[in-house]
Amino acid sequence: MPPTATRRPSLTEGPIARTLLTFSLPILGANVLQSLNGSINMVWIGHFLGESALTASANANLLLFLLLGLVFGISMANTLMVGQAVGAGDIDQAKRVVGTSVGFFVALSAIVAALGYAFAPEILAAMRTPPDALPLAVAYLRIIFLALPSMYLYNFLMMTLRGAGDSHTPFLFMLISVGLDIGLNPLFIFGIGPFPKLGIAGSATATLIAQTVALLALLAWLYRRKHFLCLHRGELHYLKPDFAILRALVLKGLPMGMQMVVISTSALVMISLVNAYGSQTTAAYGAALQLWTYVQMPALAIGSAVSSMAAQNVGAQRWDRVGRIAAIGLGYSLLLVGTLVAIIYLFNHGALALFLPRDGEAITIAQHINAIVVWSYLFFGLGFVLFGVIRSTGAVMPPLVILAIALWCVRVPFAWLLHGHFGANAVWWSFPLGSLTMLLLAAVYYRWGGWRKARLLAHPPRTGMASAPVGAAAPSES
Repeated sequence: MPPTATRRPSLTEGPIARTLLTFSLPILGANVLQSLNGSINMVWIGHFLGESALTASANANLLLFLLLGLVFGISMANTLMVGQAVGAGDIDQAKRVVGTSVGFFVALSAIVAALGYAFAPEILAAMRTPPDALPLAVAYLRIIFLALPSMYLYNFLMMTLRGAGDSHTPFLFMLISVGLDIGLNPLFIFGIGPFPKLGIAGSATATLIAQTVALLALLAWLYRRKHFLCLHRGELHYLKPDFAILRALVLKGLPMGMQMVVISTSALVMISLVNAYGSQTTAAYGAALQLWTYVQMPALAIGSAVSSMAAQNVGAQRWDRVGRIAAIGLGYSLLLVGTLVAIIYLFNHGALALFLPRDGEAITIAQHINAIVVWSYLFFGLGFVLFGVIRSTGAVMPPLVILAIALWCVRVPFAWLLHGHFGANAVWWSFPLGSLTMLLLAAVYYRWGGWRKARLLAHPPRTGMASAPVGAAAPSES
């Protein structure tokens, strides 16, 4: 008996609070899995292969982060365009977006992988990778470049499914890829059983296999379940680029990708300021950063969920629901991030002791850093939720500008100019100041800005194609 087609999920109907929560939690779970995967892989390399291997991995992964960041924005633009089309009930338009995006990602990943594999030594040398780590980094990075097409397509498909209203399937297949990666790492690193002993290259090989298997399994599952966005024989012409869609993907995606560049470059400046206070302070800062990574995860997950959910409702012209999605998203962010912040304050010493000696100077410094900084992630979370709603219509430049102002016009100058007077405290207090600035500017733009009139495409998808209810037209900016 042939499988039945999957029911098209809808984010434009039903109770908003429950729908947003059930949509957000799998995204949060996937983010946690990715972080744990990276941490466990670093443990294998750092503890068993030595400092040179760890340095090689760190340099290669920094480049990988930048490569993935370059296409993150385009993947996000694809998510929003699919979401608006699905919300409008225009599945043909959604398939056109998917087809153009697939063609783009296949071509881009093939070019980047080929150039990266060929010029890996020169790229790492330009990054001033230490000589003792360079051969290891080249071996690791070349295999990562071979894995890049699978990584690009796998992440693209996961974000497409979220745009279509499905966050559970990406989480399940993230479990598969992370489980394979973690399980295969020691087998290929140490050559256990029939597996070859590849050292640090084995860690990259595990990633290559895990990503490829997960990608193929996801594709097989989607076609087996007859997912409504799958392209079939009569629809392969959608793979030919639609230049209006491609133009929107690039023009709307690049500003969202640039947000990662703004964040990473400002982080480099901050770590350079911290380094000036010695290794104990740097170690304390590094330990605190590990905790902050998990504190901000609920905000990132809710912001992403709000963006997809709002995009579907914008496509369905359900503006009455968009405002409520924003309000409920803010409430969830405040609750979840606030809970983690409270836990860290209650168990500050114990949490930091996971990364630092319990009786050293560094853990005392780290406790002081947390006392000043960690509560500011409440501001960050609220601002990120507002960003998610704002960009759901296609208004992608304002969040980038606001983020650049908060980080490069407030946080970095405050820390840079005042650290001579207030010492390291100027660096720590720059975090809440920058986050508060981001939230206030985001709130002002959300209330009075022109984001409701923005469009992802010059000719947005048609409405009235499905049973989703249609509400009032976009409200005025008053």
